[in-house]
Amino acid sequence: MPYRQPADGRRLPEWKEELNAVHRSIRARIEHTLARMKCWKILRDYRRAASTLADAVSGFAHLHNITLAG
Repeated sequence: MPYRQPADGRRLPEWKEELNAVHRSIRARIEHTLARMKCWKILRDYRRAASTLADAVSGFAHLHNITLAG
């Protein structure tokens, strides 16, 4: 959870700024990955039980990571 700036307008301490930067970079990477997965036709047209979707997405993510790793 990122740290928020105090209501009185003071700046955050340096260590909180650094943690926020790390949080932003991780969050952006995850959001971009989810956006790419939503574009895949196989997920758009998923016609199986909703309870199996998590396993399917996990498998697709694994294959995607293997592709990125080379």
